[in-house]
Amino acid sequence: MASQANHQAPKGTRDFYPRDMAIRRHIEGAWRHASVVHGFEEIDGPTFEHLSLYTVKSGEGIVNELFSFRRAGGDDDYALRPEFTPTLARMVAARAGGLPTPVKWFAIPTHFRAERPQRGRLREFIQWNVDLIGIEGAQAEVDVLSTAVVALERLGLTPADVRVKLSHRGAVAAGLRALGVDADRLAEAFTLLDRRDKMEAKDFDARALAIGLSASALERFGELARTKLSIDSDAAAIGKALGCDVADAEPLAELARKLCAAQLGPWCDIDLGIVRGLAYYTGSVFEIHEASGAERAIAGGGRYDKLIELFGGPSMPAVGFGMGDVVLGLVLKERGKLPADEGESLLPRPDVFLISAGAEAADQLLAQLAARMRRLGLHVRHTYKATRNVGKILSEAGKCRSRFAVIIGAELEQGMVALKDLDANSQSLVPVAEIVEKITRACA
Repeated sequence: MASQANHQAPKGTRDFYPRDMAIRRHIEGAWRHASVVHGFEEIDGPTFEHLSLYTVKSGEGIVNELFSFRRAGGDDDYALRPEFTPTLARMVAARAGGLPTPVKWFAIPTHFRAERPQRGRLREFIQWNVDLIGIEGAQAEVDVLSTAVVALERLGLTPADVRVKLSHRGAVAAGLRALGVDADRLAEAFTLLDRRDKMEAKDFDARALAIGLSASALERFGELARTKLSIDSDAAAIGKALGCDVADAEPLAELARKLCAAQLGPWCDIDLGIVRGLAYYTGSVFEIHEASGAERAIAGGGRYDKLIELFGGPSMPAVGFGMGDVVLGLVLKERGKLPADEGESLLPRPDVFLISAGAEAADQLLAQLAARMRRLGLHVRHTYKATRNVGKILSEAGKCRSRFAVIIGAELEQGMVALKDLDANSQSLVPVAEIVEKITRACA
């Protein structure tokens, strides 16, 4: 006998059953609400792009991290999108001359990465992307970070749950140069700082020496990677921590001041070890982490003023972030911010549950009422079970949290149906001709 195939979801992907989907929509709803109230408009792009769209920014090495393919009989290479920023940059570059300034866009697409699945990281995931293009100065960063914080607040998180960690690649570069890192080794130093928490101390030290740091500067480099400052630190304090001029620290200090003015200060810390590993970042960088540091970053982003130009568009300042649903979902669950019923209470609640307790005439009326109510926008359900046991069907109505039940029974001979308010546990008889209007008014 042939063995049965083990039909399971591919490793690193998820099946979304109704409760899972309700939680996903709950998170996406907070993202979408925060985006809209901050003036961002929703966009999307193709699920796959030309492979060159990713290699032009990140080099050929990124190919091993992608799900890439070539169409049978074709000569073009494609890849499932691992992130949204290249698609965004391509879209802006294509219509840069006709777009309003600033461009304020958000997207909630599915992404794919061909990597080893682990806690907080899957091969398929949902990511919220918020980008503001065309505005110089720290106010752009404030707007996108405010959007992220409002979404987190809407999901029930507070500054005690999550922290926004800020830095600035220009300021950190000045600090690295003061330590003796040559300009042509800064990219390696940024990568090392970005990976500091993923490396053994001896490996970190070895790599630091390899980029040209002296033994005496090595300890200072490690301290810089761990330096955290209060959000109300001024340029002098930041410059002192970095060992750089005040002028080099001023952009980060300005961002900190504006965040405090926008009442975002309680959420934020300055963390000079945050540099973001992607080379296209040109200024401010930030990550959002669970407060204890037990999880991967919830979100990350920064300023990327040269990226639109790289994709054939004009030189345009830009800042944005991406927030994935995987780590955020873990944090919400661990912090008790998701319903204890595992999403049951987030499912759509029916307005009315129709029950036929009679013969053919009752079944016909049920079908008519269901059609009329649904056309009026009511959420209507009814049983598909072959039973006239009203108590059992009412139990089914209660399990799906219906507000009302309409029982079409013996009273139909007098032109009446029973209307049961399942919240108040009360029941009354209502003329058939009035039942649709009565429920419509009650559910308005």
